[in-house]
Amino acid sequence: MIPTQRVILGAGLAILLIITAASIALDVKSRSEAAWVNHTVQVQKKVSDLRVLLRRAESAARGYELYRSPGFKDEFETVHAQIAPALADLKRGVRDNPDQVALLEGTEPLALRRVEIAAEAMRLRAMNDQAGITALNSKAEGRGLMDTVMANLDQLSAEEERVLAARSQDSRRTGIVLLGIDVAGALVILLLVVMVMRESQRTQFVLKSTLLETTAAKEQLEAAVAERTEHLVTAHDELRLSVNVLQSTFRSMAEAVLVIDAEGNVLLSNPAAERMLLHRAGMNLGNLRALSDVFHGDGLTPMKARELPSARVLSGEEFEDLEMIVRPHSGNQIRHLMISGRPMLDGQGDITGAVLVYHDATTSRETERQLHQSQKLDAIGKLTGGVAHDFNNMLTVISGNTETLVASLKQQPELQRVARLIDDAAERCAELIQHLLAFARRQPLQPRNVEINAAITDIAKLLRPTLGEQIQIETVLEQGPMTAHIDPSRLTNAVLNMAINARDAMPNGGKLLLETHRVVLDEAYAQANAEVRPGPYVMLAVSDTGTGMSADTQQMAFEPFFTTKEVGKGSGLGLSMVYGFVKQSGGHIKIYSEEGHGTTIKLYLPPGEGTPDAAATVAPQAEGGAETIFVVEDDPLVRNFVTAQLQSLGYETVSAPDSRVALEMIEAGQAFDLLFTDVVIPGGMSGRELADKVATLRPGLKVLYTSGYTDNAIVHHGKLDDGVLLLTKPYRRNQLAEMIRKALGGGGMVAG
Repeated sequence: MIPTQRVILGAGLAILLIITAASIALDVKSRSEAAWVNHTVQVQKKVSDLRVLLRRAESAARGYELYRSPGFKDEFETVHAQIAPALADLKRGVRDNPDQVALLEGTEPLALRRVEIAAEAMRLRAMNDQAGITALNSKAEGRGLMDTVMANLDQLSAEEERVLAARSQDSRRTGIVLLGIDVAGALVILLLVVMVMRESQRTQFVLKSTLLETTAAKEQLEAAVAERTEHLVTAHDELRLSVNVLQSTFRSMAEAVLVIDAEGNVLLSNPAAERMLLHRAGMNLGNLRALSDVFHGDGLTPMKARELPSARVLSGEEFEDLEMIVRPHSGNQIRHLMISGRPMLDGQGDITGAVLVYHDATTSRETERQLHQSQKLDAIGKLTGGVAHDFNNMLTVISGNTETLVASLKQQPELQRVARLIDDAAERCAELIQHLLAFARRQPLQPRNVEINAAITDIAKLLRPTLGEQIQIETVLEQGPMTAHIDPSRLTNAVLNMAINARDAMPNGGKLLLETHRVVLDEAYAQANAEVRPGPYVMLAVSDTGTGMSADTQQMAFEPFFTTKEVGKGSGLGLSMVYGFVKQSGGHIKIYSEEGHGTTIKLYLPPGEGTPDAAATVAPQAEGGAETIFVVEDDPLVRNFVTAQLQSLGYETVSAPDSRVALEMIEAGQAFDLLFTDVVIPGGMSGRELADKVATLRPGLKVLYTSGYTDNAIVHHGKLDDGVLLLTKPYRRNQLAEMIRKALGGGGMVAG
C-alpha cells in the first residue's frame, strides 16, 4: 500500500470515528428530547387531573345545594380527599423548575381554601343555616378563588409548554449540527472512496447511475409528499367544518340528548337536556332517579327500575317514542316525554354506553286532551239539542193546556192547586231544557253591545240578597269604558249560576270576587287551548274562597248533569249552561282551582264595537186580533194546540203539516195575513226556505218562526238573522199573543 493510500485510509478511519461519535450524540439527544416531552406530558396530565378534581368538587357542591342528595355529598367528600395528594404529586413533577414550584406553592392554599368554602356551604345547607349561607355568599370569595386557581394552572401549563419549546429549539440546533457533521463526514468519505476508486470507470458509472435514480426517486417522493400534504390539509378543513356543524346542530336541538356510559354516567348533554331534564355531564342517572316519580304513558302505572329508558337501552334494546311521565318531587311542572334510545357498541360488539333522545310532548298532549274534551262536549251538545227539540214540542202542549186548565178551575181550588203543580213542573222542565240548549249552543241569542262594568255592578246588587249575608261580594272593575258583544240576559244567568255554585262551595261563608279586565289572547295561548281564536277579549273572572276542585273534577265540570253536590241538591246544568253561552257567543272559558284554596272561572267575552246599545224595553200586554194565521207545524199535538190558542184570541187559522202541502195551498190562492211556521219541518223545505219561496209569490210576506231549538236556518254565529222573529218553544199563551201582534205589526217582514 502506497503512503498516499495509507494517508487516505487513516483519514477515512478518523472521519468514520467522528461520524460514529456524532451519531451516538444524536441518538442520546433524541432520547433526552423524548424524556423532556414525556415529562411535560406527565405534568400536563397532572394539571388536567387537578382541574377535573376541582370542577368535580364544585359541581358536587352545586348539585347538593340544588337537590340535597346524599350522593352529591359523598362525591364531594371523595373528591375533597384526592385534591391534596394531587397537588403534592404536581409539585413533585415540577420540582426541577423553581418558578413553577413557587407558582404552585402560591396556588395550593387558594385551591384548598376554595374547597373549604364549598364544604362550609354544604355544611350550612345541611344545617339549614340560612343566615350562615347568606353571610358566606356575601363574601363572594369562592368564584374569585376558583378563577385565580384555574388561571395559575393555565399559567403553569403554558410555562411547561414554553420550557419544552425552548428545549426542543436547542435540541433542534444541536441536531442540525450533529446531522451536519454526519453529512459532512459522509461526503468526505464518499470523496475519499471516489479518489481511491477513480481508476475504476465502471464503478464510477454505476455510482452516477445510482445517484441519478436516487435523485429521481427523491423528486417523486417529494411530489407525493406534497400532494399527500395538500389532501390532508383539505381533509382537515372539511373535518373541522363538519365538527362545527355537528356541534351547532347538537347545541341548538329542541330535543334533549344524553350520551351515557355503561354505568349510567352522563358523558355528554346538550343545553336542552339541562333545561328539560336538569341533567348535565358528570351526573349519574341512578342518583337522579331519586328526584322524581316516573310513570308509564297512562300517568298511573309506576315505571320499575328495569323499565327505565336507560336500563333498557344499556341491556341492548333499541326503541322509538317510549312514553314516560315525570313528576318531580320539587313540585315543578309534570312533563310528558317521548324517548328514543340506541346502545353504543365497541369493535367486539360489547355495549359501552348509549344515546338517549328526549322529546317534550307536554304541550301537545295537553292540547290533545283539550281537543278531545271539546269534541266530547260537542257530541253531547248535539245529542241534547235533538232531545230538547222533541221535549219542547211536548212541553208547549203541556204548558199551554195546563195554563188554560188553571184558568178554568177557579171555582174548584183543590183541582186548581193540582193543575198549578203540573204547571210548575212543566215550567221547571222548560228551564232544564233551556239549560240543555244553552250547553248545546242552540239557544237563540240576541247579543248587543253591553257596558260590562255597569252590567256587573247591577248583577252584584242582584246577588246580595240571593247569596245571603255570610257571603262577602267584592268587585274589581278595570277603569274606562269596556263593551262586550253579548246577550245581557244570558250573561246575568251565567253569573248567577257561577255565584250559586260559589256559595255552595263556601258553606261557612267566604268571599265572592267579580273582576273585569281587557286582555289579549296571543297565538301561543291559542295553540295551547283548543278552539281559541287569538285577539282582544273582555275578561270576566268570578272567584271564591271555597273548597276548590280537584283536577279530575275540573275536566268534567262543564259536562251536563255532572255535579259534586248531594243527590237532589243540584241538576248539574249550571256550568254547562255557562259553557254553552260563552262558546256560542264566540268566547272562551277557563277554570283555575286548587282543592282547599278556592276557584276562579274566567269568561273571555268578544269585545263590542262602538257605544253600548240601549236596553230593550218591555212590550205591553198583547191582545188578540181578527187576522188569518197560516200555521205550518208537523207535530199534530202542537198544531192543534196552537190553532186552538189562536182561535181563542180571535184569529182565523189555516194549518198544514209540512212545507209541500203549505206551498200547494198558497199557490192555490189560500189567503192569510201571517205565516207562523216551525223552522224544522218535513216536505223538502225548512221553514226558512218555505218563507223565502212564498215571499217570491207574495211580496211583503209577514213571518213568525217557532222552534224547539235553533239551527243555521235562522241563526248564524249564535245570533238571530236581521229581521227574523222567533218564538221559542215551549211558550205561554200571552207570549204567543205578543209575538203574533209584533209580527203582524211588521216586525217579521220578509222582503219580496
